[in-house]
Amino acid sequence: MKTYIVGGAVRDELLGLAVKDRDWVVVGATPEAMVAKGFRPVGKDFPVFLHPDTQEEYALARTERKTAPGYRGFVFHTSPDVTLEDDLVRRDLTINAIARSADGTLTDPFGGQEDIRNKVFRHVSTAFGEDPVRILRVARFAARFPQFCVAPETNALMRKMVEEGEVDALVPERVWQEVSRGLMEQKPSRMLEVLRDCGALARIMPELDKLWGVPQPPLHHPEVDTGVHMMMVVDYAADAGYELEVRFAALMHDLGKGVTPPEAWPSHHGHEGLGLKLIDQLCRRLKVPNDCRELALMTAREHGNVSRAGILRPNTLVTLFERCDAFRKPQRFEQMLRASECDFRGRGNAEASFRDKPFPQAAHLLRALDAARAVDAGAVALRYAEQKQRIAQAVHASRVAAVRAALRLPHGN
Repeated sequence: MKTYIVGGAVRDELLGLAVKDRDWVVVGATPEAMVAKGFRPVGKDFPVFLHPDTQEEYALARTERKTAPGYRGFVFHTSPDVTLEDDLVRRDLTINAIARSADGTLTDPFGGQEDIRNKVFRHVSTAFGEDPVRILRVARFAARFPQFCVAPETNALMRKMVEEGEVDALVPERVWQEVSRGLMEQKPSRMLEVLRDCGALARIMPELDKLWGVPQPPLHHPEVDTGVHMMMVVDYAADAGYELEVRFAALMHDLGKGVTPPEAWPSHHGHEGLGLKLIDQLCRRLKVPNDCRELALMTAREHGNVSRAGILRPNTLVTLFERCDAFRKPQRFEQMLRASECDFRGRGNAEASFRDKPFPQAAHLLRALDAARAVDAGAVALRYAEQKQRIAQAVHASRVAAVRAALRLPHGN
């Protein structure tokens, strides 16, 4: 029985990156032999075992055979006569098909080290085309390693898979799992580029794919269309280290512009309302978690109001806070402000960047919200105990007065 470290741990070590998790493949063993050595079986689809001390995963070397469409349509075979090369050939990319033995010797039958040096994502074999999840993985790897490019023959194979309907067999949970992980990588826009280049984006998130070629309003630079703007916005969210909810909201914030009639361009009047329907549609289809969905809807609806915060009257501000449930969920409101700032930053170009320009709207709104939240709604309610129908109006008016005072605005504003 021989054991090898395989996959991402070897790849990351060769890239000079910190290795977080190690996966092992075992050659020449049986499930019974693994159990006899104290390993605990955990695999459902094929034999995987946890090391009795380190709890790292050890998988028996295996081969696989395609039996049905989609990523679940495989039959796996393990036996002591399955070789290391047999196991490596079923892997997705050459950079993930390198194994290291206990003495440090590398087994690299498909040129993974050369592709690492040349920064290329290349499929190991035509078996890549049997699993549509691999398209999502390549896109996610592109977000993690943005300097890498997809080999032309690999992109052609991915496009063929899309055309043959393999991507349509993906279950929503798996699409969201890979997309959400890609959003949390270094440069999420690369994930979108890869998915779009092979045609997969139009199949898994058609609402998003429609943004390319749609011009932005005049305040944006004319060379930046809505698709490019959206990628700049989500990359800014990643650069800032924001959480998934904010990154997803950044991705979704302009979705309504994709269905603006061309005759109305470059104006997108009313796109927020259209966007809400599309976001809800996409989120329900992909089973996006509620916290991501709710923040995306709020950002799409309100980011225009955030940009105009400096000219909004106190009554309008308090109504905004009420609409956003900011009194009960101030942290979510702050997340919306972060996503809205990403929208502001994600425009322009290298010569005319918005990244360093002031964005006072967030501080302005938070100052107003703090003042409104400081109002003792319970005390106001007590004053109107005999006129309960007036309580909500009185609380609202008190908050408006508090905001006006905090912002030092004269009455009538």
